[in-house]
Amino acid sequence: MTSHWQDWPPYVLAALRKGVVIPAHPLALNAERKLDTRRQRALTRYYLDAGAGGLAVGVHTTQFAIREAGLFEPVLDLAMRSAAEWARAPAIMIAGLVGRTAQAVKEAQVARPRLSRRAPLARHA
Repeated sequence: MTSHWQDWPPYVLAALRKGVVIPAHPLALNAERKLDTRRQRALTRYYLDAGAGGLAVGVHTTQFAIREAGLFEPVLDLAMRSAAEWARAPAIMIAGLVGRTAQAVKEAQVARPRLSRRAPLARHA
């Protein structure tokens, strides 16, 4: 499961060398504190339209709790689908991994097939 930067697609390496913004993707919740898929997709579109080169899901401290709520996989899926449908050019998508090794490996197994060869997995201790 090891990923090396040499294995990344050329468009990822070119964008990173040029200098690209990859912000942490915020989480959209409704009044009942449930995932608001319409607004979550809108956030993805907003960031891409604003010039972001991609998005990093589950990397900000405000998103660490999405794991406990069972939202890591749905939020990642939604971001991946929305970016693929909306972006004019391939977006660099990053999935944050957090926790002890067992948890991080489990999250990598969830994220890896979704990300394919788009970008690295980022691990937070």
